Amino acid sequence: MSTSCVLPGDPIPLLSSTLNTLGPGISASTSRSRSNASSSTAKYIATRAGLLGSSKNKDKAQQFWVEGNSKRYVPAQKELVLGTIIARHAEGYRVELGTAQMATLDALAFEGATKRSKPNLKIGTLLYARVSLANRDMEPEVECFDPATGKSDGFGELKGGLVVNCSLGTCRRLLDPKFPLLSVLAAHFPFETAVGLNGRVWFKAASVGQTITVKRVLEGYDTGEIRADKVDLDRAVKSFLA
Repeated sequence: MSTSCVLPGDPIPLLSSTLNTLGPGISASTSRSRSNASSSTAKYIATRAGLLGSSKNKDKAQQFWVEGNSKRYVPAQKELVLGTIIARHAEGYRVELGTAQMATLDALAFEGATKRSKPNLKIGTLLYARVSLANRDMEPEVECFDPATGKSDGFGELKGGLVVNCSLGTCRRLLDPKFPLLSVLAAHFPFETAVGLNGRVWFKAASVGQTITVKRVLEGYDTGEIRADKVDLDRAVKSFLA
């Protein structure tokens, strides 16, 4: 993952030769007032100050976003989120994501779901989902399957485990395969995890001690007490397990 600093109105140079996925903090440009020199290549601009991040997802599409100091998550299409069901209705569910508006989850937005056979989820159920629709003036919509494959691919109800709230930046870094935190933990003991870009991390370990260790390491990194290098992370894990 690479980063550079941008300000509102700065042009975002996208790679024309690859498939690009835009995240929060970037929108289509409506003028060329910033720089005539870059007008031929810059079709998008930053809408907030922060670090411009880019990385490749599993489909090898180039992802771009602007990471600022915002504490409230703003939904962006195709992003992964953790949400809690707060209401049910005939056609689906209302899901709390920590955003200004509740999200809608269609009852058929699950792997293999039909009108006769669909999940029966209770209020309070924790879900791992994908944002399928995100517009400024509309409620966001989420789904619990990968539309490219029709499979759940890890989406859906999360049973047991523990949820830790982290900064939006920490959650985005946890999804970077090169970021060492999760791999260092996995070298000591197995555990399940689901990272939501809305500032929530779910994990499930085999014992209470391991669960507490994951929680303390995540919180320690998020607050700056633990550095993001393998030596410091490994030392922290060993001390928490002792």
